[in-house]
Amino acid sequence: MNRKLFSLLLLLICFFSGLLTQAQENWTHLRGSHLDGHSSSKNAPINWSETSNILWKTEIRGVAWSSPVVFGNQIWTSSATQNGEELFAVCTDFNSGKILKEMILFKPDSVQHIHPTNSYATSTPCIEDGFIYVHYGTYGTACVDTRNFKIIWTRTDLNCEHMQGAASSPILYKNLLILHIEGTDVQYLIALDKRTGKTVWKTERPQEFYRNIEPVYRKAYCTPIVVEVNGKDQLISNGSQLCIAYEPETGKEIWQVFYGDDSTVAMNLSYNGMVYVNSGWMFPEGGAFYVRLLAVDPTGTGDVTKTHVPWEIVEDVPQISTPVITDSLIYMVHERGDLTCLNARDGKVIWKTKLKDQFNASILYASGNIYLFSLKGKTYLIKPGLSYQLVAENQLDGMIKATPAIVRDNIILRTDKFLYRIGK
Repeated sequence: MNRKLFSLLLLLICFFSGLLTQAQENWTHLRGSHLDGHSSSKNAPINWSETSNILWKTEIRGVAWSSPVVFGNQIWTSSATQNGEELFAVCTDFNSGKILKEMILFKPDSVQHIHPTNSYATSTPCIEDGFIYVHYGTYGTACVDTRNFKIIWTRTDLNCEHMQGAASSPILYKNLLILHIEGTDVQYLIALDKRTGKTVWKTERPQEFYRNIEPVYRKAYCTPIVVEVNGKDQLISNGSQLCIAYEPETGKEIWQVFYGDDSTVAMNLSYNGMVYVNSGWMFPEGGAFYVRLLAVDPTGTGDVTKTHVPWEIVEDVPQISTPVITDSLIYMVHERGDLTCLNARDGKVIWKTKLKDQFNASILYASGNIYLFSLKGKTYLIKPGLSYQLVAENQLDGMIKATPAIVRDNIILRTDKFLYRIGK
């Protein structure tokens, strides 16, 4: 075989391999299949509006801030009536936008009060080949067969007093479905057999940190991540008082970092051997409340608060929106619009700017751009780097609280009323 023919065959193999990878890309959890806010799309949309690059737009019944998940030709979203009396899941066809199935999963006998900014369906489902797992906090968790829309199992006995509503999303790990049940009364993690729904392990938060504080400071809304440390997986989970790493197979504690005070929402991050932890609200006596971002070396054991936290920052750290990391830079946007780029190695500020918007959705990275989704329906695209470089601004009608999915060169975006597929 001559060199030119060999080179041509190699290029064809790489091309079709890329197409196959793109066709198989799914978005299985909150912030993606790797829980890191990164998409493998090569040509994600840059410009769109209500009249351009909208492949379809489908109205979704109910009020919900949960994100869409995608597997194969199905997009799943959870939803609920505004009063929480019906909790349901919606399956939409990826290609056409047609609703394939709406399934009522739970009808609670009574519902708890929620915060005015929350919904009764804020927890994002997770999905794999053949199964979707939908979680509504204390009201129930369900596994549905995505091939025939039959309910495989449900649990309604994992209860707590959320006080302001549920928000923590489930994750899949091997044969386990891992949930956080953290209210004003009880605080625990639980792993269920994903095929049967039966409990495999249950671990309570260390009560010495919770026993003598007001109930309002015990609740949390976090979604965990799994990272590999020295060849072993760790489940990184931040509650209202402290972040703890667990063995995901057993629920056994590995290390902990204490911070206090209340309401962790944003997910943790992992990059280049470090873990980045959001503290939730801090309430200093006589001072203004704030949120901390802590860098944690996950190689320790026991209480590593004083030994394995090389840096922390407190200025303009978001409580709700999860940052994204790429090329050793952390990009985070405060709820009020303060956008900051940090050096992930030492936490030093590289640059700051102010966006004239408010933000709840988490930041995503795709096709060489950073995506920021504002409450008022505007998406900002910026170029990663050592200075602020705006690429595009795109406006849609409606409110964006749910973090979108960027998959197969499309954006699956949910507003307060509609589900969009954005692409070309």
